[in-house]
Amino acid sequence: MSARPTALVTGASRGVGAAVARALAPTHDLLLGGRDRDALDGVAAELPGARPWPVELTAVTAADVAGIDRLGVLVHSAGVATLGRIEEAPAEVWRRTMEVNVVAVAELTRLLLPALRAAGGHVVLVNSGAGRRANPTWGSYAASKFALRAFADALRLEEPGLRVTTVYPGRVDTDMQRGVREQENGAYEPDKYLRADSVARAVLAAVTASPDAHITEITVRPSAGPAN
Repeated sequence: MSARPTALVTGASRGVGAAVARALAPTHDLLLGGRDRDALDGVAAELPGARPWPVELTAVTAADVAGIDRLGVLVHSAGVATLGRIEEAPAEVWRRTMEVNVVAVAELTRLLLPALRAAGGHVVLVNSGAGRRANPTWGSYAASKFALRAFADALRLEEPGLRVTTVYPGRVDTDMQRGVREQENGAYEPDKYLRADSVARAVLAAVTASPDAHITEITVRPSAGPAN
């Protein structure tokens, strides 16, 4: 049995989640969470000590986490973004966004609390600049990220034996960002965005902070381009 701590990363098949997995791989055994088994297998093949954890996060149950007795790190990176003016956004958009970005996070964390407590673990929530400021057409997404921020703050106070970090990245060069720019009818300009591994380094900095340090929030902005 490995003596290394275990980290579970959601959204690990691509983008920021995959970058976080690569950043943690030298020091952690990894569970790679996501729906796309083939993509998870591809990432796992790169990383010794990594294995896929295919799951539908909005339907996760106690059976899915059975056998995870100690968890050193839980990184919530999965998320969705559907943009549109409030007058154009029906209830199902709000429900889906909240379900994926907030409810699934809360439920997975709840189910894994015994394992996190056993390890004195660390929960990292990849939020967004939209978690601090809501812009036009970003209503449902920003609301979900504001809620995710509140969840992190409550968890930190309720679970003093854990470290809880919220990371607020600006725009990141990912497939998700391509979809966002298509919804905005804007040009995709990767040189103005953060690299996924830059966000992963921020996560790694929080996770590897000395035991006396609890990094509660990290804001990462691209050196050029919009904040969110």
